Amino acid sequence: MAIIVTLQNGITIQYTEDASQFIDVTENLVLASVYIAVAACIDFLDGFVARLMGAASELGKQLDSLADVVSFGVAPGMIVYQFLRLSWAKESAGIDVYWWLLLPALLIPLAAAYRLGRFNLDHSQEYGFKGVPVPAAGLLIASFPLIYWFSGNETAISLLLNQWVLYAVVLLVSGLMISRIPMMAFKFKEKSIPANLPQVMLVVIAVVATLSLKWMAVPVVFLSYIILSLIFKKKT
Repeated sequence: MAIIVTLQNGITIQYTEDASQFIDVTENLVLASVYIAVAACIDFLDGFVARLMGAASELGKQLDSLADVVSFGVAPGMIVYQFLRLSWAKESAGIDVYWWLLLPALLIPLAAAYRLGRFNLDHSQEYGFKGVPVPAAGLLIASFPLIYWFSGNETAISLLLNQWVLYAVVLLVSGLMISRIPMMAFKFKEKSIPANLPQVMLVVIAVVATLSLKWMAVPVVFLSYIILSLIFKKKT
């Protein structure tokens, strides 16, 4: 559904009498963010439901990863694709942007597929990850439409309309997904708070950031997740 509403979305161009142009995208992209968030909730619960119903299997593991590629790789990649179109449309003759300038958006699903394929072959990542988890990267990108329309932060909005910033985000997020940097997971080996200090700290940061920054909290939590993982990194 996220992909459908993203592809149905288009860039609206209005020419005024003085030949200036107004460029915007419809708020269908916000629906894409909502659908990706729903997918994240399902992804969080699917393993629990499978075990509860006695339906856990190797096939389910593979299907879970395939679903993650679509929900947190392909759909976010399409969001970046649309933002790249929007950013180039601001330039002179940008409406006729060369197609290859939009292709970097496809690095997101490619990196997601590689990351999940490697994860399925590596059985040592039960309590920690190697590289940023695909859902985390997908949710970061899914926050872009929400920040664009609802944050009211002019700096953030201008950054989302800058194609060079978007290219940098694509390279950074893709690189983090396929990297082998130790990243923490939310599976707890012990019940004590000291043993789960980074997870607790991240939850606190997420709550405080959400209350104070609204949708801008998503990038803050994403960066905090990476920083805390590096500070408390363990070999996984």
